[in-house]
Order: sequence, then structure tokens, then C-alpha cells
Amino acid sequence: MSLNRWSYTLIACLLPQLCVASTLHIDPRGESLYQEAVPYLLQANDKLVAVTADTPTTNEEERQRSLTLAEEGGALLKPAFTLLEQAAALDHPVAQYRLGLIYAMLSPSDVIKEKACPLFERSLAQGFAPPALEIAHWCLASTDRSEYQKALQAIETSMPLYEKYFPQPVVRLECKPEEPVGLAMQWGNVRDYQAEIYRLQGDSNRSKRLEYYQKAIDTNDCYIAKKRMAYLK
Repeated sequence: MSLNRWSYTLIACLLPQLCVASTLHIDPRGESLYQEAVPYLLQANDKLVAVTADTPTTNEEERQRSLTLAEEGGALLKPAFTLLEQAAALDHPVAQYRLGLIYAMLSPSDVIKEKACPLFERSLAQGFAPPALEIAHWCLASTDRSEYQKALQAIETSMPLYEKYFPQPVVRLECKPEEPVGLAMQWGNVRDYQAEIYRLQGDSNRSKRLEYYQKAIDTNDCYIAKKRMAYLK
């Protein structure tokens, strides 16, 4: 007697990793709150991207213009912050990431460790890739934990489930040669973040370093992986 479709599903769900890989459970209220926050986040980003870096050659007019844009961007982040807080409390992984990112960009290091790092860790644990990069930047102690390495390994399977939420911003994408300017961040698509995950795995796994770097190159022509492979060879 052959197994029907529901029997296969039941057997698959006896293995937690398969269940996680095939479904994405997001609270509908959390999703609604996150989507309500998105327009504020996009408008704030438009303002902050236009802020220029303050250098010795920046004139007073440009300095004042950038200050005004930064203040306007900050004002737009306030309603977004409240909505993201509510969505994050409902365990929305993307809202947790974006809330953590606001903390990381605007807070001192002790607040980042207290507020942002737990949000990044909770988001990553649900298979959302972007917080892995922020953890590697702001929450170094977490990268030594087995949970972090296991989460990186699971990203390849969970990534397609989050495709509708991309592109997403990050402080910096190592695989892309462009440098963020002023208060701007870099935005990456699904392939960009998958390449970054392979790069992170290569950085931490010496025995499979070349294998992971090659995957990063194959995914989005990761320039930093190319440089490191050339050095290793």
C-alpha cells in the first residue's frame, strides 16, 4: 500500500529541520504591523541616503542640509520603531531584524549588545539571513556559539521562504565592492545575502574554506572571496 501525500507530510514533520525548511509561520498581526512600518522605513531611507559624509571640505550649507535630512529621517523612524517593536514582540523575524538595525545604527555599543543582539539572534534563529551579518559585526561573542553556525547552515534552505521581503538593508555587504556613504546602507537581494552567508561560513570553517568561498563566488561573484582564495592558493 503506497503512502498518500498527507502521510509523507507527517513523516517529514517528524524531522524538525524539514518542517522549518518547508513552512514559514508568521503571526498575521505581526505581518500587518511590519507592513505598516515599511513605508516609514523607505521614506527614512530616502532621507538618510541623501546625507553626505562630513569631511573637512564640506561647506556649511551642505552640512546644514545633511543635518536637516538626518533629522527628517529620524522623525520618520519614530513611528516605524513603534510598529516594529509591536511586530517583533509577536516574533516577526524581519521586524526583529529591522528593529535591531535601528538600534545598531543609532545606539552606543552597550545598548547594541543589550537590545540589538538579542533581536538579531531571534531573527536568525527563524532562518532570516540578514541578521547573520550584523551579528558578525556587532555581536562577535555570538558567532562562537554552535547555534550561530547551525543557523548559517540552515539559511540555504530557508532563504526562498523570505524572498518577498527582499531587498533588505545592512551596514555593509562584504561581497560587493561598493562602499556605503554617509548614513546610507547597502541593500542586498536574496543572492547577495546567500553569498554573504557562504562567505561567513568560509571565514569560520577552515577545513571547508575554499569550498564555501567558491560557492560565494558562484552565487554573486563575491569579490572578497576571490581575493581571499587568491591569497590562500
